[in-house]
Amino acid sequence: MQEPQTYLGREIPESYARVFSVKHPKKVLILSTSAGTGHVRAAAALEKACHEIPDIAEVANVDALTFTNKLFRDFYSKLYLTLVRDAPTLFGWWYEKSDEPWKTDRMRLLLDRLNTRPLVRLLAKMQPDITVCTHFMPAEIISHLITQKVIQAKLSIVVTDYDFHAMWLSRAFHRYFVALDETKAYLTTLGLPGERITVSGIPVDPDFGKNQDKAALRRRLGLRSDSPVILVSAGALGVNPAEQVVKSLRQMSQRAQVVVICGKNPDAKARVEAELGRNVQSPGKAEFRVLGYVEDMPAWMGAADLLVSKPGGMTSAEAMASALPMVIYDPIPGQEERNSDQLLEKGAAIKCNEISILGYKVSKLLAEPARMEAMRLAARRMGQPQAAVKVVQTLMAEQEHEPVEVHPDQREAMAETARKK
Repeated sequence: MQEPQTYLGREIPESYARVFSVKHPKKVLILSTSAGTGHVRAAAALEKACHEIPDIAEVANVDALTFTNKLFRDFYSKLYLTLVRDAPTLFGWWYEKSDEPWKTDRMRLLLDRLNTRPLVRLLAKMQPDITVCTHFMPAEIISHLITQKVIQAKLSIVVTDYDFHAMWLSRAFHRYFVALDETKAYLTTLGLPGERITVSGIPVDPDFGKNQDKAALRRRLGLRSDSPVILVSAGALGVNPAEQVVKSLRQMSQRAQVVVICGKNPDAKARVEAELGRNVQSPGKAEFRVLGYVEDMPAWMGAADLLVSKPGGMTSAEAMASALPMVIYDPIPGQEERNSDQLLEKGAAIKCNEISILGYKVSKLLAEPARMEAMRLAARRMGQPQAAVKVVQTLMAEQEHEPVEVHPDQREAMAETARKK
């Protein structure tokens, strides 16, 4: 029997041993941006995967906004939340208008360079071998540094939605990781080399989808096995009308256990509890449980039969990795609407356009077990629980090569192709 390979006293997992030389340990820098929570969660999943790789000597997971000034941080984080909460139509209009290759590239690069000098100093000092970005802002900066020969790191860009927006385009890169074959087809149509685009799925914590023993999970979480479990995500950003969702679900004609997870949002939790305190003699058959922040979201998704949520990229990817069908409501115009399109097309979700009849639609769905099973299987097919591992494995196994640089004439050709679509 062959002895297991080791590195620095640690055994190399058999699945990785074939692709790592273990002769030249790497420094990996993962850069996210805390504009919403999805980019940060994807970065955390990648960091977790990196820690399982003995050939990686150093991993740094950095929120790029911490290396900018306060005005710029507020612009990226607070402006996004304000727009999606108070002016979603305006946000959707801007999202569509800016989705033309390189249309806003020059202005954004100038703005980023003026406000991210500490980040530039970090990159120049660390000189990482591999840089992975889960947001387009740091990718822009690193791309510029590569073209200026300031750093020599491989730049990989991990897209955290099912669709691809023009802001993710980079003037120099080594590899893109995207969620769907369709996204890769779009990028190759624009002129990017297909061999530098990997369809990995959106990186999620590999614990999502790992435990498929639904009965055991329900016992551990204090849920019964004799009625379906509906998980309601009140949203980490606190923009979801969770109390309206609960009000509608109280009218359900099917028995169900409804678990409302409010995250780090005590106001949302209080509103939901206030709604449940009204009209105690509700005619519906659902039983409710209201929680704040939960540590083990993979277990809750694994125990559930349906997820009622907005279709954020990360939430959707976590649900798909858990083979958990979705009931979509109130998607944010722009990327969430496009995520919704993909989930509906693949048969892994239904959509409710009017929250007041959400309970009715969910009841109808629960009354059709064959349809529920078809949606579960569709979600499983769409899920990529090992996406983070695939990203890291690909990067570590990759041969050295020069970055792809998209020159001005190529950028103009891309823009013209997109205008004709």
